[in-house]
Amino acid sequence: MARHKDQSFLLLLVTVTLAFAWILQPFYGAILWAVVVAVIFAPINRELLRSMRGRRTLAATVTVTIIVAMVLLPLAIVATSLVQEASRLYAKVQSGEYDLAGYVQRILDALPAWAASLLSRFHLTNLSTLGESLPSNLVKGGQIIAPQALTIGINTFDFMIGLGIMLYLLFFLLRDGKELTEQIKKAVPLRDDQKGALFSRFADVVRATVKGGILVAIAQGTLGGLAFWFLGIHAPLLWAALMAFLSLLPAIGAALVWLPVAIYFLASDAVWQGAALIAYGLLVIGLVDNVLRPFLVGKDTRLPDYIVLISTLGGIEVFGLNGFVIGPLIAAIFTVSWQIFSASTTTS
Repeated sequence: MARHKDQSFLLLLVTVTLAFAWILQPFYGAILWAVVVAVIFAPINRELLRSMRGRRTLAATVTVTIIVAMVLLPLAIVATSLVQEASRLYAKVQSGEYDLAGYVQRILDALPAWAASLLSRFHLTNLSTLGESLPSNLVKGGQIIAPQALTIGINTFDFMIGLGIMLYLLFFLLRDGKELTEQIKKAVPLRDDQKGALFSRFADVVRATVKGGILVAIAQGTLGGLAFWFLGIHAPLLWAALMAFLSLLPAIGAALVWLPVAIYFLASDAVWQGAALIAYGLLVIGLVDNVLRPFLVGKDTRLPDYIVLISTLGGIEVFGLNGFVIGPLIAAIFTVSWQIFSASTTTS
């Protein structure tokens, strides 16, 4: 009878847990980033808590204020500038000031015979039509987007709600995070050493992936944007943001932006600009990725580079932008779980 009651309670527990996860699903991104930011800024919160003599509410409030001032406000300013640069670039393309067909054709004409023959074999020699069709396609896109202003407004409203939930939850995670962690540890049906290993790896992966990945992205985007500004390329901030975003992908990165620009310079007889950009991209921008990423990400997560790459790409594919955190996190928990299992079977 007691066994039957235990099974019934377990069924109730699983059902209620799944139902609770289901109602939280629309805000999983806000919850995820609240946890991530709380883990990253936990050391700062602990220092403030110590200096404020244990006043947890005040320390958490000051920490959230620092996060808003250091992270959210600069992001909002950069996002506003990006929208302005993208609008100006769109206007130049629409007016025909930028001859995209001519740009592509110059690259095709500068290719060696073997490369041109290879493109012809795969029916890729009509790439120049891209530049001719892009302005009209952009106009059509604008006509499609215009009636969706209400939808865009709703999405913005949803984003603001998510941001508010994230900050609200972040405050309580910073204030009560230690107690919440202890409660979760008690509820997890594992041995103390196993729980310690899992929770320790979780914090390491979050800090390394987010802090390391974002620092590498900012560094590469900044360096690439400065190079584009020095070479007189239009909208350097926009290209810097694109390079920073692509830098979140290990082993791919900013080269998807600066390399085609360097090839265009070489095809346009701007040899020194193209050669300088290639050298700068390989020796400076690429060096940041090759040196900082393993140090900030691979070292703390103790994951091989290929695991970091595959889990990041897979996470982004499944979860969107949030996947660059979720993917390596799942991979790290997967590896440590199997290490624990392997150790337990060996000792037994």
